[in-house]
Amino acid sequence: MTEAASPRSEALELALASQDVAAVAFALRHDVVVVPKLVVPPAEGAGEGPGDGEGVDGGDAAADSAALADRDSAEPVSVAAEQVRVFGRENTDKRILLLFSSAEAYAAMVPDDPDLEVMLYDSDALRAFMEVHLDVLEQVFFDIAGPHTMAAAPEDLLKALK
Repeated sequence: MTEAASPRSEALELALASQDVAAVAFALRHDVVVVPKLVVPPAEGAGEGPGDGEGVDGGDAAADSAALADRDSAEPVSVAAEQVRVFGRENTDKRILLLFSSAEAYAAMVPDDPDLEVMLYDSDALRAFMEVHLDVLEQVFFDIAGPHTMAAAPEDLLKALK
């Protein structure tokens, strides 16, 4: 039995390695991006996540996860189906969206988190998410654990996706 390939975007990896803003935008429009999924432990309520992560999609994350249990994790997901894990500083209502070129890049950021789950978003799903949550997003980072980190203003990323 072979293990399934880890979710990744080679196009985004290459664009980040070259630090080419246009190539990053192209990769996001024509490939997928790895998005952290909010994992809600059964004892916690919806919208609360481990550590400093927080879901912004609302709804019952446990029910959403159960409804998609049979979904192929290599396929881009519906924006409304699962919650995106976002990060923020204490005492602020603004959030930071972290996007990754691969599941390994996400794992490098939170190596001790036992509940790492990701989703693949295509450009339509990412654009829809950004449009709904633009007012609470203060920054977007790509592969924040490195080695080729890039950042974008949410408004600029949304323009690049159109």
